[in-house]
Amino acid sequence: MSRPAFPRMATLKTAALFRAHLERSGIGIDFDDTLASGDQAPLARSIDVDGFHIGNRFCVLPMEGWDGTLDGQPSDHTRRRWQRFGASGAKLIWGGEAVAVRHDGRASPNQLLMADRTQASIAALREDLVQSHRNMFGSSADSDLVIGLQLTHSGRFAKPNASDRPEPLTAGPHPILDARVAGPVPVLTDDDLDRLVDEFIVAAGRAAACGFQFVDVKLCHGYLGHELIGARQRPGRYGGSLEHRLRFPRAIIEGIQAAVPGLKIGVRLSAFDLVPYRKGTDGVGEPDGVMPQDPPIGFGLADAGDMHAALDEGRQLIAMLERLGVRLICVTGGSPYYCPHTQRPAFFPPADGYLPPEDPLHGVARQIDATARLKAAFPTMTFVGSAYSYLQEWLPHVGQYTVREGLTDFVGLGRIVLSYPDLPADVLAGRPIRRGDLCRTFSDCTTGPRLGFISGCYPLDAYYKAMPEAARVLAVRTRMTAGESR
Repeated sequence: MSRPAFPRMATLKTAALFRAHLERSGIGIDFDDTLASGDQAPLARSIDVDGFHIGNRFCVLPMEGWDGTLDGQPSDHTRRRWQRFGASGAKLIWGGEAVAVRHDGRASPNQLLMADRTQASIAALREDLVQSHRNMFGSSADSDLVIGLQLTHSGRFAKPNASDRPEPLTAGPHPILDARVAGPVPVLTDDDLDRLVDEFIVAAGRAAACGFQFVDVKLCHGYLGHELIGARQRPGRYGGSLEHRLRFPRAIIEGIQAAVPGLKIGVRLSAFDLVPYRKGTDGVGEPDGVMPQDPPIGFGLADAGDMHAALDEGRQLIAMLERLGVRLICVTGGSPYYCPHTQRPAFFPPADGYLPPEDPLHGVARQIDATARLKAAFPTMTFVGSAYSYLQEWLPHVGQYTVREGLTDFVGLGRIVLSYPDLPADVLAGRPIRRGDLCRTFSDCTTGPRLGFISGCYPLDAYYKAMPEAARVLAVRTRMTAGESR
């Protein structure tokens, strides 16, 4: 494998070095040299959103652990992760993790499932998070804490019965992704989707009964909701025109509003996408063939590099959400399955990945830019940004700048909360960053599930580092970085 010709973030130790690299590389990221402190610091300021009072500008993004029970309930591993979310100091918990609305929509046999038999344990999981927050920050600290639950159907990437057996259910044929599955790739009918809409609505009612303040109708990362809004070649009521492609989320949202009127709704959206990538002969990611253009398959395709044009459909979708009364939008891009370098920028690839074809900071900049453009177009909507973990030491500095400049309302934290869950608390208190706990994007939290293990920070979290699986995950990463094939 050819090693990337760009520096690791840990080597950019000063603001001057970081800024010089950004300018030299033409990467559109800016940051504050000094972090503010106190209640009026940009990241500490509270915000009122859709009837909620949210205490600061940090958000924990959905981080699935692939570690529930086979019948869809939380395990001790799940509870520990959610307790750490509660102790993070972030005041917005976006979804906790992806929870399937029915069995065939689970991304793994260990994904949480919202059902009658699991409702009580998922409610207890939320209470664990709240109690952890109180234990860390005071008995009334949850008065400005807002917790949602992400609802999903994994669609093309469903593996409900065995981690090594894909059982896809898709929005339509795909000329590249279908070939990556050995076996049939069924397409859901319009009647199937009608029933699935009803199951999302039922799951939302269960989430409200569990105490969640909002649900996220997931439209990102290549899962079914995301695939449907890009199903340009699908016939029938759920494909083709943009109006038809937006029918699925519109029907779910309107159904939830009618059935559970007190429950708020958010949407995590892949606002742009790339053609699927594959590992090239040199180990670096490259486009996997040519996508059809009449019409192209996908939502907000950015393969030509024109982000303004790529976001046109995203703007139309968000305009629909605004009309429906949705006020919470979490922006992301692409998919971890077919273009991970733009969805979760990383220096090291996971077991099924490829070396980054660009400095990962370009991926960070792409998501910051997309969020900023959408925020400018919809100033009364509330936006959460993603892809900040790769910034490592500079995450708080970039995050403070983006919030201060109105480029986003919240800084979303994903992978970094697995290794350093209390980063928000340290930043808000003005404490020094613990460099040894920063996520260095080894991608072991993804390699683990790809090998059939649970997800966690195997290199830095002692809890996972002590597990026997850690040695196997490390061996795979060592081979990947040494240029050997699995």
